[in-house]
Amino acid sequence: MAHPYALILISVMRRLRGTARGALALAVVLNAIGLAHAEGTFSLSSATFRDGGQVATAQVFDQDTCKGGNRSPQLTWRNAPAGTHSFAITMFDPDAPGRGWWHWAVADIPVRVNTLPENASASGALARLGAIEARNDFNTSGYGGPCPPPGKPHRYVVTVYAIGADKLTVLDEGRPAPMFDHEIGAASLGSAQLTVTYGR
Repeated sequence: MAHPYALILISVMRRLRGTARGALALAVVLNAIGLAHAEGTFSLSSATFRDGGQVATAQVFDQDTCKGGNRSPQLTWRNAPAGTHSFAITMFDPDAPGRGWWHWAVADIPVRVNTLPENASASGALARLGAIEARNDFNTSGYGGPCPPPGKPHRYVVTVYAIGADKLTVLDEGRPAPMFDHEIGAASLGSAQLTVTYGR
């Protein structure tokens, strides 16, 4: 599909071909195209989670038969859409039996923030920002790393959401992750994600 600015350019140039106004129109449209590309798309990256890669022991759960560090991943996001007032994050295992498994949900991350350090959940870094964390499906608040049953590796989808409000006022610390997911989705202006895997 042709870029919308290109369609405008074709229309303008047909009408104003060979004129000074045509040259000016060309310059304006080309500048607009350059700005659109410069803005980029909303994206998520991580120093600890490589998209498509395997989860390291440091991010694995630390109870029962799983012996990891349970450190939430480092995350960085860029090019949030216009109108963003805060951010939210979820981590979900769609391969777990039944309805899947919620490992992490965070809301009310201030709009000035575009990166989280590793272990932001347990270290208190999120709390110091004023963010709130859900109760995950391990029945604990905050991050709970991968701990699938032995067998085929599971996927873990980490998503950052641009939210159109400063606070999701219906949510409180420790509310169930599915409730966070519902409210985050309702207020989302856009999202970016990466997927990692882990198996035992």
